[in-house]
Order: sequence, then structure tokens, then C-alpha cells
Amino acid sequence: MPTTACPECSEDVYVDADSEQGDTVTCDECGTDLEIVGLDPIELDIHEEDADDFKEDADEYEY
Repeated sequence: MPTTACPECSEDVYVDADSEQGDTVTCDECGTDLEIVGLDPIELDIHEEDADDFKEDADEYEY
């Protein structure tokens, strides 16, 4: 299983071998959601929720 450093806390983050660019993983150490931005070598960036992500989440909790 490939690993790379978390950009937030620098701890190792394990990435499944069948992961694809754009997938998200969570750092077990600091809990930050990370997006896979590169595959060879594995590169991670902090996942930013965009307005569409927020809208989809909000739709699930309509009052």
C-alpha cells in the first residue's frame, strides 16, 4: 500500500493502490480530508469543499 506525507501534519498517509486522482482519503493522525492530486508519485492536497459539495450536503438535511 503506497504512503505519502500528510500536507497538514507530515505523518504517513496510506493510499489504496487502486485509488484514482480526485479520490479523497483521511489522515488517521490529524483527521484532515485529503484529495489525491497525483499518482506517480502519490501527491495529496487538503480537500476543499466547494459550493456544490455544500449544496449536496444541505439538500440531505432539508427542514
